[in-house]
Amino acid sequence: MRKFLTAISLTITTLVSTANAAEISMRPGLWEITTTSDLLRLVPHIPADQMQSIKDLANQYGLEMPQIENGAAISKACITAEMANQKSPPIFGDNQLGCTTKNSTRTGNNYKMDFVCNSADLKGNGTAEGAITSPESFSGKTKFSGSAQGNAVNEQADVSGKWVGASCGAVKPIQ
Repeated sequence: MRKFLTAISLTITTLVSTANAAEISMRPGLWEITTTSDLLRLVPHIPADQMQSIKDLANQYGLEMPQIENGAAISKACITAEMANQKSPPIFGDNQLGCTTKNSTRTGNNYKMDFVCNSADLKGNGTAEGAITSPESFSGKTKFSGSAQGNAVNEQADVSGKWVGASCGAVKPIQ
């Protein structure tokens, strides 16, 4: 369960690590982010009570559990105009999980960055890289190696995003 929680935490942390890093400017508004990984494929095998514990722990960090099915976590993210115009890609959820971005670079429409997590529950290093393919889509990969609640973790995931609409509705930008 802890490894799965780590996957969810990292998924949330890196969901939009690719969200804003190229000559192509992203459109502000509501985005749907899809993250796939081997650990997410284990969700159907987690007992309901353990899944509730995972959701409760995510809520403690101010994070909302994404919809998870068929090995993919699907969530919504609100990209403000300010975020869309940043020169470096934001990692949403980094403050809640104790992660910081380092060595953020971009060349054309491609981005690459490192992130370091150093909290009581999540410690380790990761990378995110990918490309903005249009103002309304991006794709990339993330890797993380470290520990979650004392358990060793070595996880990688594929991340993609698509613009849904100009209005974020009830979805608030993650700080």
